[in-house]
Amino acid sequence: MIPVCRIEDLPEGESVRVEAGDVTAAIAVFHTDGAFYAIDDMCSHQDASLSEGWLEGCYVECPLHAALFDLRSGEPTCLPARKPVRTHAVTVVDGMLYVHPVVRSVPGEPVHAAPEEAVA
Repeated sequence: MIPVCRIEDLPEGESVRVEAGDVTAAIAVFHTDGAFYAIDDMCSHQDASLSEGWLEGCYVECPLHAALFDLRSGEPTCLPARKPVRTHAVTVVDGMLYVHPVVRSVPGEPVHAAPEEAVA
């Protein structure tokens, strides 16, 4: 579980980049449509930070080539991106926002996500 910020510090329509250290790549956290979403920060098409993209409802547009990703599923909705980005569970505890990153896996080993009961 990675602390992000207090919920009042991430206004509606904004995003923040969180470094996840050894656990996974950087994560982009978004506040939109009254909810918080977390996805891998790097566009799956080419190296560009999605936290710097344009937010439209539950979609973020990559600032480099305008690929559009659904924050709920990580799926791209148009070219040039073809591969999804990973989504991560988000929880709020006592007004503090936390991300539960999907852990990088070693080839052949399962990927470990946050426990189901921790997802808000």
